[in-house]
Formats: sequence, C-alpha cells, structure tokens
Amino acid sequence: MISIWLRAIRIRFLLASVVAVSAGLAITWWQTSSITIFDAILTMCGVLALHASVDLLNDYWDFKRGIDTTTQRTKMSGGSGVLPDGLLKPTQVYAAGIIFLVIGASIGAYFVATDGIIIGIILAFAVISIYFYSTKLVNWGLAEVFVTIKGSMIVIGTYFVQTQQITEPVVLCGIIIGVLSSLVLFITSFPDHDADKAKGRKTLVISLGKQKACSILWAFPAIAYGLSIVAVVFEIFPISCLIILVTIPFIIKSGRKLKQNYEQLTNLIPAMNSALYFSRITGALLVVGFLVSIN
Repeated sequence: MISIWLRAIRIRFLLASVVAVSAGLAITWWQTSSITIFDAILTMCGVLALHASVDLLNDYWDFKRGIDTTTQRTKMSGGSGVLPDGLLKPTQVYAAGIIFLVIGASIGAYFVATDGIIIGIILAFAVISIYFYSTKLVNWGLAEVFVTIKGSMIVIGTYFVQTQQITEPVVLCGIIIGVLSSLVLFITSFPDHDADKAKGRKTLVISLGKQKACSILWAFPAIAYGLSIVAVVFEIFPISCLIILVTIPFIIKSGRKLKQNYEQLTNLIPAMNSALYFSRITGALLVVGFLVSIN
C-alpha cells in the first residue's frame, strides 16, 4: 500500500520542490553563513506537503473529468495511474490531497505567526491556487504560469523565513527555478494534448499547437541561462553559478528529439526525460554555485 501511495504522490516530481527550498537555503548560507535548521526542516516539510497535495488533487480531478482514462500514460505523463488502474478509490486520493493541503497550510500558518504578512501572502496564493489548479487554472491556460510563480515563491519564501528579507539574488534565482519547473510541465503536456483539449484543459501546447510549441521550448533555457549570466555580470550571483551551463547538452538533446518526435509518443519519452534531467540538474547546480562561493 505504501508503494501505491508513493506512486500517487509522484515522488520523482517532488524533487522540484526540494531543489527550490534548497536554493533558498543556499542563498541564505551564501549571504549570511547561517541557517536556522528547525525552520529549514519545517519549510521543506510544508512545501513537500503542498506539492503532494496539488499532485493528488490533480490526479483526482483528471480522473473525474475522464482525462486520465483517455490519454496514454507514460512514466512522465498522464498522471500516476493509480485511479484508472483501480489501485485507490477517488475519495481516498481526494481526501489525501486535502490532508496534505491542510498540513502544508498549518506549517505555513506557523511561519505567518512568526514571520508576518509576507509569508501570509505567499501561503494564501499557494493554498488557493493549489485547490483550484486542476479545476480553474488549467482551464484558463495558466498552468505554466502557476508553476513558474510557485517555484519562485518557494525560493523567496524559504529565504524570507531565514532572513526576513527579499533581495535581488533570491528573486532572480526564484524565477530561474520556477522556469525550470515550468519546462517539465510544458514538455510533459505534449502526450496529453488530445485528451486535455477534449476535456477543456488549455495548456500552452494546446494554445500554440504542437509544432509551434516545439520552438517555444527554447524560451525556457534561454530565460534560465540568460538571467544567470546577467546576474553574474552584474555581480548579483557569484561567478560559480555559471556551472549551470554544463547542462546545455541535455536541453539540446531534448529540443531536437521533441521537434523530431512530437507526434510519436514512444519516441517522445527520451525528450521528456532529457528535459527533466536538464531541469533538476540545472537547479541543483545553481544551488552548488551559491554554496561553493561563500561570502
């Protein structure tokens, strides 16, 4: 049963939130050489709970709308599959999603009490958008925007809990981490295009069409690399953050395979894998870039 729930939560995708929290902590350490361990652990637990909530609720609503029963699932797309496969009941998944949402909100409420209104604003955005993500935001074509903002706010919120400040480095790093997470959502929506469109969802791939969307892929790494280079040039980031440039081969591989195979599900999987590796490794290397350059 535990393995089924781990599958439902989609553990591999939780790494995005781990990277985001780690980025906030890395900038804290880079700038102050100090981290409050209790707050760091509590932040990580709260963020992971909220991330698990959005994935579980998304699985529930996609199943109820018939999306996950009509799309062809892969290890990278089409939901966890626990509901179409009958491994869990819809009510169980929905209840678990709400429980994780309450856990995450409760931890957030603690930080609102200790750190003030800024965390309250971030928490309010998180709770409302998580609950309505699968029923409203995806219908309005805002899924990629939500993921970008979510990633940014995790980095900024983590840093604020530690320092009670918001600085240029943490804002720029937050945008980069958010864009990297959004890239994964973007490319994994290609296989679900037909099912999503038929059920009223409006992803960026649906809005642009698959062929045009292939070219948009390059905008994600361009923003991530571009902001990092500009931040280094203006001495906002340490020069060691340019280590992220070593991931260029991953995104080139992903972009080429996507352009060649966007209509072929089986051949599309390597492109999605490369994009996932690019996103996570680039984010992790950005964390390393801050940690190896302590002020």
